Amino acid sequence: MKEIKIFCPATIANVSCGFDVLGLCLDSIGDEMIVRTTKTPGIKISKITGQDLPLNPEKNVAGVAAIELLKNMEIEGGFEIEIHKKIKPGSGIGSSAASAAGVVFAINELLGRPFSKTELVSFAMQGEALASGAAHADNVAPALFGGFTLVRSYQPLDVVKIHTPSELYATVVHPQIEVKTADSRSVLKQNVPLKKAIIQWGNLAGLISGLYTEDYGLISRSLHDEIVEPLRSVLIPGFDEVKAACIKQGALGSGISGSGPSVFALSKGRQTAGKVAGVMSSIYDNYGVDYDVHISKINTVGIKVINQ
Repeated sequence: MKEIKIFCPATIANVSCGFDVLGLCLDSIGDEMIVRTTKTPGIKISKITGQDLPLNPEKNVAGVAAIELLKNMEIEGGFEIEIHKKIKPGSGIGSSAASAAGVVFAINELLGRPFSKTELVSFAMQGEALASGAAHADNVAPALFGGFTLVRSYQPLDVVKIHTPSELYATVVHPQIEVKTADSRSVLKQNVPLKKAIIQWGNLAGLISGLYTEDYGLISRSLHDEIVEPLRSVLIPGFDEVKAACIKQGALGSGISGSGPSVFALSKGRQTAGKVAGVMSSIYDNYGVDYDVHISKINTVGIKVINQ
């Protein structure tokens, strides 16, 4: 195989109580990427559509991730990359992660899968470091593993795939304002009161348990962010109103997707997810802010090969 075309899914990071360690993979939103082998050594990004992003591989998250992978393997030749962006950068649903995770997945397939998924996560994290200034894995891990993923440890890297309840749906609204991940991280405090940390630990443990046991009531009670959301929500117009309306429509919980400005809600069943999408739309219609709304099953596979 000398060429591969893939679907690189959007992701929701943090999922309220799991800052930098928890994420989930979406099914209906994502980029496409074509990667082919070349006789010329190194990485070349030949084409990008959908967004104005650098072709220089050292300044592009996909290029940086690919270069990191190649540092760990001696091969003759190199790779050419085409990126077709459909996830807007700064949207909060893993635009940079889709590119970084997608390229290392594709190269690994072309090479005969010499690296594990956890190793691929470590390479993709270098692309995230370029995008946000922090090598976090809560977007690239679910993109590569599929479903929900928990980053149990960063040193050493240890990623755990979490069970996905069959009736769980995500609804995401992306108000058309940009909140850069680096800026969103800058508002966070470096120290957390022990009382707040205890609440957060309990919610994260409860959410993981609820996912495994498909206890939707427990999932709902656990979708609460004591630490990060109060600081970041002020950057998102209408956030409190959207969150309250989602709960009123029957959502299990709602919160900031990644660093924002997208807001997510999890629901039991597509019908409820549709109602949530409707109320999200009506609120931003009233605000006069352009937006996109997505309803998605949880993608338990992750990145997918597209038949050409």
